[in-house]
Amino acid sequence: MFRIIFIVVAAAIAGLLLFAASRPDEFTVKRSLRMAAPPEKLFPLVNDFHGFNQWNPYLAKDPALKGSYSGPAAGPGAVYAWSGNKDVGQGSMEVTGQTPPTQVVMRLVFVEPFATTSTAEFNLQPQAGGTEVTWSMRGKHIFIGKLMSVFVDMDKMIGRDFETGLANLRAVAEKP
Repeated sequence: MFRIIFIVVAAAIAGLLLFAASRPDEFTVKRSLRMAAPPEKLFPLVNDFHGFNQWNPYLAKDPALKGSYSGPAAGPGAVYAWSGNKDVGQGSMEVTGQTPPTQVVMRLVFVEPFATTSTAEFNLQPQAGGTEVTWSMRGKHIFIGKLMSVFVDMDKMIGRDFETGLANLRAVAEKP
């Protein structure tokens, strides 16, 4: 009896691992929100991490988060590194590209809870009376990410944070 149970459990685990391995190698999360502010007002709130941290949704997840700035104040080479609780982990963001005032590209490196590297991008598209802001992140799934995606919808999980962040950005940008 024990042997049958062991074989069934081992087969279930092997099946789960094989299914996880078949999951997509890359992920993308994207959210957009219209704001009643021009790209010129929004751009510094994304391109400069001091501005970014006025609306960063992850700061609310760990009030004791430790962060540091390095490199130039804004633009390519600007870096923000953090270390926090299990909800924010440890890592860094670096601005790697920009097209003022409509685009900022960042390299996002997580050290904890899992070592991963992703690309975050902010696109600020002018619209009548405002700007459509799109925050996206893309990267490669490591195996543990593939395994987690079997149980947790990463788009929903990170997407909610992006929605909160974009709402926070709008609140900051639309202040008179």
